[in-house]
Amino acid sequence: MLLGTLVSGGLCLLVALTLRRRLGWVSAVAIAGLAWSVVVIGLITLIPANGAPGVVSADGRLVTCSWDIGGPAPDGFWIFSAGQRLLNTVVFVPSGALLVLAAARWRSAWLTVPLGFGLLAVYAVGIELTQLQLARLDRACDVTDVIDNVTGAVIGVGIGLALAMVLRPWRAKPARRPH
Repeated sequence: MLLGTLVSGGLCLLVALTLRRRLGWVSAVAIAGLAWSVVVIGLITLIPANGAPGVVSADGRLVTCSWDIGGPAPDGFWIFSAGQRLLNTVVFVPSGALLVLAAARWRSAWLTVPLGFGLLAVYAVGIELTQLQLARLDRACDVTDVIDNVTGAVIGVGIGLALAMVLRPWRAKPARRPH
């Protein structure tokens, strides 16, 4: 997971450096950061819980998602001891904030941000369905996780709106090219 995070972070840094001249540093970093945050979410949620993929018998495999809202979630794990629900919320905050900053440069942001928010919600659902289908991940599909993820994205969008007002990515002028 750590190697994937570092490699994807390096690639996204290259994307930001490439886009910086054309879009300005705020938009470039926001676009690259949004891509990186989505990759990191995938790594955190789709890598087997206890190291290598395990063996889950057909009888022991869950066939449906848990609809017990706020149900049995562990107290947390080694990365974030405050609790899994808080982690599920916090992990989507950067994506929501960076989504707004990435889109704020263009007039279509009023359409792009809600669409991107919807895609973040679909991504959260897709993660849970993947966890359900791939029993070897030793993860559980839980509707509470989706609710927490979407809540984190909403908080992130609010933070992104506040940051956009301060950073004003729409005012960035492309860098002049030397003659």
